Amino acid sequence: MTKPKALVLSGDGINCDQETAFALNLAGFEPQVMHTSELLKEASKLRQYRLLALPGGFSYGDEIASGKVLAIKLKEGLKEILHQYVENDGLLLGICNGFQVLVQLGILPYSEDRQRKLASLTRNSGGKFENRWTRLVVDRSKNTPLLRDLEQFDLPIRHGEGCLTLGAPGANLEAAEKMVLDGAALRYETDINGSFDRIAALTNGKGNVFGLMPHPEAFVRWTQHPNWTQFKTMPAEAPPGLKFFLNAYTMTVAG
Repeated sequence: MTKPKALVLSGDGINCDQETAFALNLAGFEPQVMHTSELLKEASKLRQYRLLALPGGFSYGDEIASGKVLAIKLKEGLKEILHQYVENDGLLLGICNGFQVLVQLGILPYSEDRQRKLASLTRNSGGKFENRWTRLVVDRSKNTPLLRDLEQFDLPIRHGEGCLTLGAPGANLEAAEKMVLDGAALRYETDINGSFDRIAALTNGKGNVFGLMPHPEAFVRWTQHPNWTQFKTMPAEAPPGLKFFLNAYTMTVAG
C-alpha cells in the first residue's frame, strides 16, 4: 500500500519540523520536510500531499506577534490554493506556532467568511513562557476524528503566547464567541495561560483543520513522559501523541 504523503514546513525559526516528521513517519506517512520559501515559490506542490503540518517554533522570531509574519507570507504566496486544499479534504495541522499561524490567517476559528479573523493567541496571562506537561480533556460533542480514542491525556506545552482571546479589530464578539466555542475540541484541565474557556485546540466543522497549542509530536514514545520510570509495566497502547498522528493517518487513507 502506498503511504500517504505529508508535507512538513521548515525554516526561518520553525524548530519542531524534524520531531513532527518523525511522528508522522511512525504513524505510517511518507513525510517530506520542505523549506517555507520552496513551497511559496511553487505553491501547486501542495496538491501532492494529503497532510500539511505547520510545526512549532518561533517563525520569523515572532516579530510583530507569534505566527504573524509566516501567516502574511502564506496568505500572499498560497493565495487560494490553501483554501482549495482544505475544501478538497486535505488535512491541515497547526501545532503551537503553527496554530498561531492558522489563527492569524483567520482559518481558525472557522467561519464562512474566509480569512475573517475572530480571535487571537496572545501573551500568557501569567506573563511568562510556559514549558511543562499539562493534562488535557477532549470535548466529545465536537467532530474530532484526530482525537478518536482519547479522553484525558498529558502533552507538553512550550509557549509564551498561547492565551486564546476573543475578538480582533472589527470582529463581532458575539459571533467570535460562537465560532470559538463551536470549534473548541480540546481544553486544559486547569487554567494554565488564561485562554478563553481553557481552550487548547480548535477545529473546523469537518475536522480536517486542527490547531493546538500542546505538542503531540513530543509524546510518541512512553519514555518521553517525565513519569515513565514510575510505570510498573510499559503501556501496550500507543502514547497519546502517537495516537493523534495515527488518527490522522486513518483520516487520510479513509478519505
